[in-house]
Amino acid sequence: MTLSSFEALEAECLHQFGVAPKKSDCRGSGIKLTWLRDLKERLQLTDENNIQVYVKCHIMLLIGTILFGDKSGASVHWKFLPLLSDFASIGQYSWGSACLAHLYRSLCRASRFDCKEIDGPLTLLLCWAWMRLPYLVPVPREPRNFSLANRWRNWKRRDRVYRYLKLAHFRKALDDLQESQAYSVDRVDPDIISAEIYMHSVIWSATVPLVSFECIEWHATDRFRRQFGFIQGVPHQERNLDRTHGEVLTSPKNLNWATATSHSFWVMQWTNRYNHVLTEEPMAPQQPLDTYMYWYRSKYGDHLNLSDLVVQEDVEGDQVMDDVNEEQEP
Repeated sequence: MTLSSFEALEAECLHQFGVAPKKSDCRGSGIKLTWLRDLKERLQLTDENNIQVYVKCHIMLLIGTILFGDKSGASVHWKFLPLLSDFASIGQYSWGSACLAHLYRSLCRASRFDCKEIDGPLTLLLCWAWMRLPYLVPVPREPRNFSLANRWRNWKRRDRVYRYLKLAHFRKALDDLQESQAYSVDRVDPDIISAEIYMHSVIWSATVPLVSFECIEWHATDRFRRQFGFIQGVPHQERNLDRTHGEVLTSPKNLNWATATSHSFWVMQWTNRYNHVLTEEPMAPQQPLDTYMYWYRSKYGDHLNLSDLVVQEDVEGDQVMDDVNEEQEP
């Protein structure tokens, strides 16, 4: 459900936190993060109820900053709060697929020519890029552990030059990408990821819609089969999500998205996700088929040619790098 009234928000907060924010503590249909932080810091962890409230505040802060943050960085939509009502069921939701849906939505919006910022779970994006496209990340890594993002937690201290690289550097690296470099994967050993998580890994490759309230994005696994250890052939036609792809919550929408007419078809496909996993036998080496490369080149060309867009920035970036290198000379 998404409900837009302040009265509904107030009632839900009273039910779960024992206290409700004032209207000044809210921002539209969002609860200000400052209110949640203050509540969390005031709690005395003397009984089970207060501990649960503390954890709920922490989860809402994670949702509003790292997992589903918006560009304001000031509030979290209260639509997530009812999901925490049954404390024992919090871990039963597919938070990962919801995060991925919001990341895809953020990337889609950020690709528009008039967009200047991006939001969403960017830690997930960086972790994927640094694992799957290692030529973009000349940064020392920590020993293998979980969570995976912890591998690079000290990168700012350990590779000073990397901090000064400009956008032009990374665009040039993408332009110069060779076929053999794509998905030169540092594979994730199963023993790094807990068995409780890995036992469900078969659905990571499901070609299904990812659903999170109003947000629906297509998980086009047939377009990156090599990520799952399969040979990449010509993918299927892009799936058209029609009007549901542009759905937003900028105006009051009192709706149960699980049964909404616009969403029910996509929700049903997600429900049947085990019927849509990639099932071919893994093959090595992981090289794309010639038919795929012919299709790709005819559709997109040989190179991205991003570097031509940032000639001036490239010059500025080289100057900064020269200055940094001079500082590091003995």
